[in-house]
Amino acid sequence: MEGKGRNGGGSSKMNIAIIHPDLGIGGAERLIVDAAVELATCGHNVHVFTAHHDKTRCFEETLAGTFPVTVYGAFLPRHIFYRFHAICAYLRCIFVALCVLFMWPSFDVVLADQVSVVVPLIKLKKSIKVVFYCHFPDLLLAQHTTFLRSIYRKPIDFIEEMTTGMANLILVNSKFTASTFAKTFNNLHAKGIRPAVLYPAVNLDQFDEPSAFKLNFLSINRFERKKNINLAISAFAMLRTLEGNVVQDNNAADVSLTIAGGFDKRLKENVEYLEELKSLAEREGVSDRVNFITSCSTAERNMLLSQCLCVIYTPKDEHFGIVPLEAMAAHKPVIACNSGGPVETIKNGVTGFLCDPSPQEFALAMAKFIQDPTMAERMGGEAHRHVTDSFSTKIFGQLLNRYLVDIARGKRD
Repeated sequence: MEGKGRNGGGSSKMNIAIIHPDLGIGGAERLIVDAAVELATCGHNVHVFTAHHDKTRCFEETLAGTFPVTVYGAFLPRHIFYRFHAICAYLRCIFVALCVLFMWPSFDVVLADQVSVVVPLIKLKKSIKVVFYCHFPDLLLAQHTTFLRSIYRKPIDFIEEMTTGMANLILVNSKFTASTFAKTFNNLHAKGIRPAVLYPAVNLDQFDEPSAFKLNFLSINRFERKKNINLAISAFAMLRTLEGNVVQDNNAADVSLTIAGGFDKRLKENVEYLEELKSLAEREGVSDRVNFITSCSTAERNMLLSQCLCVIYTPKDEHFGIVPLEAMAAHKPVIACNSGGPVETIKNGVTGFLCDPSPQEFALAMAKFIQDPTMAERMGGEAHRHVTDSFSTKIFGQLLNRYLVDIARGKRD
């Protein structure tokens, strides 16, 4: 499905609400912000509603005035003694949805993501169409390690599938997520409910030509264990011991690794995992060449991208992964795991390397760039062209706009 023109084929102006749980600085938040900006650019009235928006830790676009951001339920807890995160998230989003439903005039379309329990609430007002963007089934992200946790999650998992299926349209971020959706939500699949794939995008205008290709590897991820950042440190340490001594003595001291990403001191895992990574760097003997940067601004991130040799992206079976797109948009190649979303965004051997998630495989790929830094420049050029052709925010906005316009008109593919 292709959008026709910036407004998706002469569509009329709509009132669109976007409901998102926590407007921080992760990949899901990046997509929501891009969606709001692009829909506003298409001429619609866009309003974002959330339970948390820290103006010191958010994407700059949420402060620019292109669209309003309204917070409801910030007083509600995110957890109860570091437990019951899911129930707290549900309560917060239910509160936001009820405020939208009863305190605001009717919207034409509501775009929601992450927490599907808001879908049936919004649909209480029958004139509103609801589009749900499923980044990944939450029940697969949650732990079911003990009997008590399984009992706790069972009703939540059931509600997730049931309420997700109530949306007028379901969007997912990759073909990988679409296949996982079908396997996970068996009842929805049996009913013929098929999500449409809408890839997240990256704003190309924010990236300049790279200022340098220093012997610096860059990892960008939230400080969460599922991001597998320890793989980057272990692979970096292994560079010294690879057969054939690929890192020559005269430049070994110049090679460094920078680990940057979203860090929220309110989150226990963020605090613990950062300390674990620092301890790992110490044990591997590379702490003097590994730099940690927490919650850098967009400008700082872009500067890091412009100066690095390449980007190391370590999550396994990542649903999509916005970081590889940002890296390639910044003219940088990417080394990533050969699974999940990166398989759909990275051209192996052309815009980067897809590797098995082992320190040795990642180290071998990193060594190629150390041996021939000009290869990073060549691949970076190919990467930028690839993102421009397939993953720009303009393309994303046109497609999203067409989906929402069609749903508002009562069409459904």
